[in-house]
Amino acid sequence: METLSKVIKAKRKENGLTQEDLSLKSGLGLRLIREIEQGKTSMRMDKVNQLLSLFGMELVPAPKSRDHE
Repeated sequence: METLSKVIKAKRKENGLTQEDLSLKSGLGLRLIREIEQGKTSMRMDKVNQLLSLFGMELVPAPKSRDHE
């Protein structure tokens, strides 16, 4: 299971975007983009979904992985 930070960083790079580009395209602050990619653990779900929507994704409930129990 990949972490949110890894997914967002990978998608950003796949699309040839810098953190600054992603900030502008998503309407989110550069600081938040950096914090998310560094593994920030608490953030607003609407902001995460705003960012993920650029890549055709959204945050959804999923079964908890046994590796993280």
